[in-house]
Amino acid sequence: MTHNYDRRDLLKQAGGFILGNVLARAEVTATESAQPASERIGHVIGHPQAAQVGAEVLAAGGNAVDAAVAAALAAGVVAIHQCGIGGYGGHLLIALPDGSKVTAIDFNSAAPVAARADMFPLDRDGGVKDRVNELGWLATGVPGTLAGLQLALDRYGTQPFRKVVLSAIRFAREGFEVSKNLAAAIRAARPQLAKDPTSTRLLLKNGEPLPVGSMLRNPDMADLLQALAERNSVDSFYRGAIAGQIAAAFRKHGGLVTETDLAAYRAREVEPLTLRWRGYTIRTAPLTAGGLTVLEGLSILQALEWEKRPVKDPRTMRARLEALRIAWDDRLKLLGDPERVEVPVQRLLSTAYARKMADRVEAAVRDGKMVRAATDGRSADGTVHLSAVDGRGMMVALTLTHGSHFGAQVAVDGLGLILGHGMSRFDPRPGRPNSPGPGKRPLHNMCPTVVLKDGKPICALGGHGGRKIPNAVFDVLSWFVGHDAALADAVAARRLHTEGGSAVIVEPSWTEAEVEHLRGLGYAVTHGPSAGVNAVAWDSHAGQFQSASR
Repeated sequence: MTHNYDRRDLLKQAGGFILGNVLARAEVTATESAQPASERIGHVIGHPQAAQVGAEVLAAGGNAVDAAVAAALAAGVVAIHQCGIGGYGGHLLIALPDGSKVTAIDFNSAAPVAARADMFPLDRDGGVKDRVNELGWLATGVPGTLAGLQLALDRYGTQPFRKVVLSAIRFAREGFEVSKNLAAAIRAARPQLAKDPTSTRLLLKNGEPLPVGSMLRNPDMADLLQALAERNSVDSFYRGAIAGQIAAAFRKHGGLVTETDLAAYRAREVEPLTLRWRGYTIRTAPLTAGGLTVLEGLSILQALEWEKRPVKDPRTMRARLEALRIAWDDRLKLLGDPERVEVPVQRLLSTAYARKMADRVEAAVRDGKMVRAATDGRSADGTVHLSAVDGRGMMVALTLTHGSHFGAQVAVDGLGLILGHGMSRFDPRPGRPNSPGPGKRPLHNMCPTVVLKDGKPICALGGHGGRKIPNAVFDVLSWFVGHDAALADAVAARRLHTEGGSAVIVEPSWTEAEVEHLRGLGYAVTHGPSAGVNAVAWDSHAGQFQSASR
């Protein structure tokens, strides 16, 4: 791949230096591996223990889907604060090695039949009273993770469920060491976890959070996964004794999910969204995922001929920011479950609309003003992203989540099943495209993405970090595709975050002069972290796998 960007300028933006192909900053990891054709097995990046499980599946002859599913099941045990089979779901993309097919699997949570647009009472400030859409049994819809993983395995994997789930069973049965991040998450969530007897037994000891280095065992989860393995299917999670046990817990605690809701749930295979730019094809997760926001922002950059703009010119940074603000403004005003509300997807991704929005950006930059936005969205990190590539070149980008740490912070007794808070991803105000409704799926921020060049998949990526995910993926793609940047450089480049309004979060590497420039234009600028991004790439000409994470 040729690089037409000025690498030194880009690295100044990143605040670090490149040694070979590895960014010399503690926050960034990058690897490059050349393997003879006969020995290529692929690569998995994401949560370290989960990624290792995926690598073992590849080494044993599995393909990228087998590896990603096994890694996801393991992550649901060892990253119990971030995701799990009781999580509200997520999305994955699969690209076949020859590029003949790129497909997406949507396993987002579905609202129960009893859900209503006004189900969450609002206080005087417009917030949900007692946060019942985030915490407790009303915050949980039908968990979609298992259904999505099973669908991916059935249609595109090579190994049976009973085999890919073995590592997850082992971690749950034998236990694993509590990491620093997990221990911190337990401490932060302790007040709420202590109200739930099952969570208390699992995550607290004598009322105190499990410390770093202690062993966390989840024998009930091990039994649940073992039962599914013996049937070689997740079906009984949705229909049968296990489903009955889950529904009984909802009835007992005032939740809405029933046996009927569980039995009706289906993961669905859907067509990814597409943007072609500079000889690349970007395929990303469609609604209700966050990919539309990413592509809308990139299409505006495309109309602005962003690749021709000098990196160090502050107007280039402004153009990127305004493109994101417009995409977020549209996201929060117009988007919802496309099976339940009408969403103008084609218009938002059209060349004409991108050109019109680019003109607005040009005018705002020229006049030193912000693009006007009417955004009135509400902010809603418990997410894991895994990217995998196998020796044949099949690529998978998979994101799954509880929502925030430990999701709804309640668990099903006897199953060790912590539940995600998918209902919090709805707009609690009635009459909005993303308001709750029976069987409706909420918007979420996950946007697993695959990039193709010359018709072949060359990169799979995605993010973890809540509402910051779409912007982080947008930023990486703006360099990888928009400037032909090397993968490590694109992941290293500094990022910013906006949700359409005047508030902007920039990473610490942004200079004070740049921050003051934005403040002088009326932006409320603060410093803070970006979402994390994990990416893998395959260079067929060099015979090299690459990965980068930050």
